[in-house]
Amino acid sequence: MTSTHTQAHASAAARKAAANRVNAKPGRKVFVRILRCDGPGQPSRWETFSVTIERGANVISCLQQIAANPITSDGTRSTPVVWDSGCLEEVCGACTMVINGKVRQSCSCLIDDHAPTEGDTITLEPMSKFPVVRDLWVDRSRLFHNLKRVKAWVPIDGTYALGPGPSESAESQEQRYVMSTCMSCGCCLEACPQFNVEPDPAAWDTAFVGAHALNQARLFNQHETGRRMKGERLDALMGTGGVNDCGNAQNCVKVCPKLIPLTESIAVIGRATTIHAFARWFSGK
Repeated sequence: MTSTHTQAHASAAARKAAANRVNAKPGRKVFVRILRCDGPGQPSRWETFSVTIERGANVISCLQQIAANPITSDGTRSTPVVWDSGCLEEVCGACTMVINGKVRQSCSCLIDDHAPTEGDTITLEPMSKFPVVRDLWVDRSRLFHNLKRVKAWVPIDGTYALGPGPSESAESQEQRYVMSTCMSCGCCLEACPQFNVEPDPAAWDTAFVGAHALNQARLFNQHETGRRMKGERLDALMGTGGVNDCGNAQNCVKVCPKLIPLTESIAVIGRATTIHAFARWFSGK
């Protein structure tokens, strides 16, 4: 999917949400249906809570209401729901969950957009591609491990006394900026059919690395200093679990909250690894 198509898809969703928002009535009751789990390996269960919605309420504010008064809609006392969040402004990426069947950030998911009428239901589930810690909180350690696999950083050790670094064109900065907005939220991984839950860390280095890591490899390979490790990144992405394991489903680009051109990044890395492989073969390395 091209960035133009992605933007058109996002615009259509935004128009529908805006229409719902206009008709939403403050003070209405909405049901929040949550898939709960008491801990790793424990069975899951559904619980439903009734929440009063005010103008501008988001999913996090609903969870805060439930935490303050954890009584289900049928009057059963329960326990506060566990979730993860940090910035509450779609920057940290911690509050990702599956909302009404679609993975998204819960801090920027407004109830008026998705449950505008009295008695509507919002369904919350944890991401399925990471081990559940409890309720809506999952362990995203593998996501960050995969960033280490592709050395997603700029090597600056020992460069502090070498004078000004290499200059960069405005065009390059503009292209790389959108890639740099990745907040490691995991939305692209949840939507990817090639990225599946893998609780065993010993298998992480051979399982699919994911669109987020491929995008970050492209970002740093295009950085004037970061490209010093370009060969190492491409070596990592040529092996098992690398770019060749991408099935081109293009689900990732549809759910990215930052509208990062993930499929474009995957294609760029695919070409780069091919050229890198030929270069290694001709050089005898």
